[in-house]
Amino acid sequence: MTHIPNELGALKNSLIEMGSLVINQLVKTRAAMENFDQELVEEISRSERRVDAYELKINLDCENILALFCPVAHDLRFVLAALKINYNLERIGDYAFNISTVLRDLDKPIDPECLKEMHITEMFKISLSMLQIMAKAFENDDALAARQVFKKDNKLDEIKMKSNSIAADLIIRKPEETLTILSLLSVIRKLERVGDQTKNMAEELIFHLEAKVLRHAKKKS
Repeated sequence: MTHIPNELGALKNSLIEMGSLVINQLVKTRAAMENFDQELVEEISRSERRVDAYELKINLDCENILALFCPVAHDLRFVLAALKINYNLERIGDYAFNISTVLRDLDKPIDPECLKEMHITEMFKISLSMLQIMAKAFENDDALAARQVFKKDNKLDEIKMKSNSIAADLIIRKPEETLTILSLLSVIRKLERVGDQTKNMAEELIFHLEAKVLRHAKKKS
């Protein structure tokens, strides 16, 4: 009797746990920025090591399943998707940590007007919404729900495209906030990448459930 259902179930649970940890990292990062909380930055740094440990464990679990059970069809697609989702989650954890470290280079709290006009708060809200949708979709094997993240990712892309002109205008009006504004441009780039990684996870889940590869699908003319 094969033990592969148990192994796949444990692998899925590990990914769900890692996803919750990564979401929590991004929640803490938003709070650290809004409240200029240096202690929270240190907490995020410690949690980052847990994210890295999860990635190593999940990679090893995937390798063991492939080596010991030689999964095929649906099971094989799940293991391949798990490997990529694991990587995506680890990268999101990195982005959350890197965003939080921006605070270390600032000597004062971030101007709330800069956060608002550069749509930082909105980007955090969208990114977290995408991750939460993706977490539920993964847990429930719901490809339809996973597709919801694509439209939200487009909104993050739109904000990023407009960010340079918004930053330039803010620097003219608030030259004393130049360092903060430039730092926020870096935050915008990383939050946009959080959206990209979440979109990648949605594509992998759909691949697992429907055997479709969306990233390389040709557009209809």
